[in-house]
This record gives sequence, structure tokens and C-alpha cells, in this order.
Amino acid sequence: MSIRILIVGTGMMAHHHTEAFEAMEDVEVVGGVDRDADTLSEFCRQHGLSQSFTSVEAAVAWGQFDAASNVTPDRVHHATTLPLLDARKHVLCEKPLATNHGDARDMVVRAEDAGVINMVNLTYRRSGALTTASELIRDGAIGEVRHFEASYLQDWLNLPGWSEEPFFLWRLSTAHGSTGTLGDLGVHILDYATFAAGASPASISCRLATFEKAPGRSVGDYVFDANDSFTMHLQLDNGATGVIHSSRFASGHHNDLLLSLHGTRGALQVSDIDGREQLRGCLGNDVGSRTWADIPFRPAPTNFEKFVAAIRSGRSGEPDFARGADLQKVLDLAVQSSDQACRSIDVAT
Repeated sequence: MSIRILIVGTGMMAHHHTEAFEAMEDVEVVGGVDRDADTLSEFCRQHGLSQSFTSVEAAVAWGQFDAASNVTPDRVHHATTLPLLDARKHVLCEKPLATNHGDARDMVVRAEDAGVINMVNLTYRRSGALTTASELIRDGAIGEVRHFEASYLQDWLNLPGWSEEPFFLWRLSTAHGSTGTLGDLGVHILDYATFAAGASPASISCRLATFEKAPGRSVGDYVFDANDSFTMHLQLDNGATGVIHSSRFASGHHNDLLLSLHGTRGALQVSDIDGREQLRGCLGNDVGSRTWADIPFRPAPTNFEKFVAAIRSGRSGEPDFARGADLQKVLDLAVQSSDQACRSIDVAT
């Protein structure tokens, strides 16, 4: 069957979503939604769309779509998703699912009540290396996980020209919908590490940092108050301990995710260096000699492909809204910990 997709939010990332869906057989992008009429008009022109709406409610009233891809700013994910769920439309929502755990849980409950496919676009779940690492750990290849370390590093705040690009500026301003590095990159690397480890955070402590970047800490109406870096210590519910950190000041790293997992019988290293994946292991007889070797892995489907497959099968895809809400709870507690002198907080509280 043909699946009709509505794109909600037509900024830069919306083009990536649209191109991904348009590349699939029997999938059609049928319209766009954006309150900015100029952005919406240009988006629809580029993708040959005849249907455009300045509100989700107007698109729902039209109704000629099966599913929506929500690419709006973080702070309006909740408000723009609820009308879609009420109309019983399947939803793929950009990460983070919401900007607080209460809103994220509300989205989970409303999606369950509507009985629709719901997914959150945690991009790096498309990693074949990560998927294979998760399977190896689940099958006991490294024994019981004891320690992990993970990072997501970018360098653009050290490069010339960033202060002239709205694409960068909004990511530094809470008034423009940013939740800082914690919400933008942290949600990815937290999912990356805990998905591979096959365990959930049990307790965390965190330090957030916001640095001087421009005179007056602003450019125009962009006030630079969002966090630029974070360091987090976690204990997982399987007893493993580890660290996760992220920064936009990491010179030499364009867009790099790095993860090491160490167990009682071996270790794995997973990386995504500017889109180039690698999986290495120190396993079995190689543990004694500390020998590392590359491990082959299969390509994994994108979240767009999994979303469409889930709609066709009627079975929920992963990562779903519940996963997004669980991650958001940890992010909320990270902010709380940083505000309380990096106090350790149990996630179950």
C-alpha cells in the first residue's frame, strides 16, 4: 500500500526527512506544515508539494495523510504532535521527544491510547556497527559489562563563521528552542551507549558548562544561555559504571561518536567518525594478549525505513516514544544534578 507522509516543520532537517521518504517505494510526501509562510513556500516549491498549511490543526482538518514526520524545534514537539495523535496519525518525531519528561510521558500515553505507530528519530540507530555490538553484548561476547565510556564531539564553536549562521545560533539559545548540547547531542550518545550495553541508567551525576562565545553573550536576539558541554557519570541497572561527555568545542572532531564497553570476558569499541562506522573487539583468546581486531557488521535500516515498515506491519518500531521519554527523564535529572553541585541522583526517584 502507498503511505502518505506529512512533513511538520520545514526547516533544514525537513529536507533530509523528505528525501529519505521520497526514495522509498510506495511512499509519498503529500504536504508540509510551517507557521513561517516563506520557509513553507520554498520547501513545497523545492519538493513539488501542492498542499501547505500554517498549522497542524489545518493539516489535520484536511486529513489526506497517513503519517507525519515532526521536524519542528524541540520546544514544540509536544504541542505539534498531540493533534496528530488525536487524529490517529502515525508519528515519527525528531529527538529529543520533548523538552521535559512530563511532556514526553504525555506523548507516550496519548500515542498508546491512539493505537498508532510512534517513533523518535535517534539518528544513530541506523548504525550497523552499533546494532552488531548490541547483539554481541546480549549474546555474552564480552561477559558482564563492567565499565563504559562514550563521547559525542563536535568542533564548530572553534571555527570561523558560526556566529553568522542561524542554523548554529539557535542551538545556543534557549529562547529559540534549544536544550543545548545535552538535549541536542546528549540524547544521541546516551541512547548509543545504553542501547549497546543493553541496560538503563540507575543513577547519574552531571556537570553542564556554558562558555563565553561573543561579547555580551549574544548575537542579535540570540542569547547564548544554552549549555555547550557536559560530563556525566552513570551507573547502569546491570551494575556497570561509566562516563558520557559531549562538547561543541572539541577541536579536530567534526561529528564523532566514540564508545568503549569493557566486560568480564572482553571489550568492544564502536565509533561513528563523521559517518564512517567501525566496530573493533578484544575477545576470546585475544584478551590475554590485548589484541584488537575489526569485526564485520551488516548495514542497519534507517529510522525512516523502520517507521514505514512498522506502519505496514502494524507492529511498533524502535526506538519508540517510550524510549524517548526514558531518555528525557535522564536528561532532566542531569540538569537537576548540575544545578545541585553535581549531586548523584537515582533515576527511579
